[in-house]
Amino acid sequence: MAGRPPGAPPQTTATRPDAAQVATDPVAARLRKWQRKVRRKLRTAGVDYFRGGAADWPVLGALALLVPVLVMLNVWVPAWAPPTALVLPILAAALLLRPGSLVVLYALAAVGLSAESVIHTGERVASENPDAYTYGVTPGAALVVGAAGVAGLLLAQFRSRVGVPWWGGSTMLFDLRERLRVQSRVPELPAGWHADMALRPAGGQSFSGDFVVASRTGSAQRVLEVVLADVSGKGMDAGSRALLLSGAFGGLLGSLPAHEFLPAANGYLLRQSWEEGFATAVHLVLDLDTGEYELLSAGHLPGMQRLSGAGRWEVKETTEGPLLGIYDGAKFEGVRGRLNRGDVLMLCTDGMVEAPGRDLSEGMDRLMGEADRLVPGAGPASRHGAAARLIETVAKDINDDRAVLLLWRD
Repeated sequence: MAGRPPGAPPQTTATRPDAAQVATDPVAARLRKWQRKVRRKLRTAGVDYFRGGAADWPVLGALALLVPVLVMLNVWVPAWAPPTALVLPILAAALLLRPGSLVVLYALAAVGLSAESVIHTGERVASENPDAYTYGVTPGAALVVGAAGVAGLLLAQFRSRVGVPWWGGSTMLFDLRERLRVQSRVPELPAGWHADMALRPAGGQSFSGDFVVASRTGSAQRVLEVVLADVSGKGMDAGSRALLLSGAFGGLLGSLPAHEFLPAANGYLLRQSWEEGFATAVHLVLDLDTGEYELLSAGHLPGMQRLSGAGRWEVKETTEGPLLGIYDGAKFEGVRGRLNRGDVLMLCTDGMVEAPGRDLSEGMDRLMGEADRLVPGAGPASRHGAAARLIETVAKDINDDRAVLLLWRD
């Protein structure tokens, strides 16, 4: 046993220092057992409460006791505890209590505010100089407390409708954003292949309607499949639908033959029956052994390939298929190409090339021109981060979701 000197006899229940005390003092033993039980119950109740599954009466009791304390402080030291101090338990209750319990606390706060008004009015009347008496409940103070109560009730009703505690809402949103970010990562590629991806939501928000799903598929995982999609709308609404679609698309990717992916994705969107249920997508199927690829488009921008031998960009025009989620039975045709050593393939969403009064072809020309400057041929080290630099250079201030994916081969 650790901590026991060599040669010392092992400690048993009979030889431990407190064994005799326990045997001779059963009251102390029961007290310690009761203390452990109370601590365990308090810990369990705390965990259940912060998960939103326990009663809120302990919190209601604590805040209800705070109301008379603030009332007494207002009577004794009104300069340090004004009537608006009742806003503190009201705001805490809005974050911690359910709507029913919140109404009970509001009633106590109203009684406390009325008591303050009565007491200060009596003191003013009893004072020798009533006009010099400056303390009391003014209409403005009552209005502030009432406005805080109304705002708190609306907040509590919203929390009750959502079904998550206030401390869990932000955590849930952060988790959703991180899931989208993780699902947008391109898997590790074999030697000689590199990828760089950047995504920027509209207006600096946390959620975007653009997303990427990618997977290594095929025999020995020698095929890279990438889907770059753009969901209609932007912000939180588009972000929530993008999260749902990215999970569904990630499950379909690699589970179906390449030419069946977009029809299956189209059917999935149609089954959702969303008011803004359409999306564009481009599906890349790349053989990592030969460099041969196929691009299949559902109303998406064409891919762009930089030919290292010719030193120029080439637009990979496809037979543009219909948008996803418009009608059933849609057909999607592809265009084939090959990435030779030194070549770069660029995929992007329309936020990178759209601008008021500018044609899409002009936006694509500008994007390829900047890519020529920011994606040099000096090696992969100089190209990493090029996708983010492209966004900052070409579409930094555009109020639309933007995404760029670069793939190249040494």
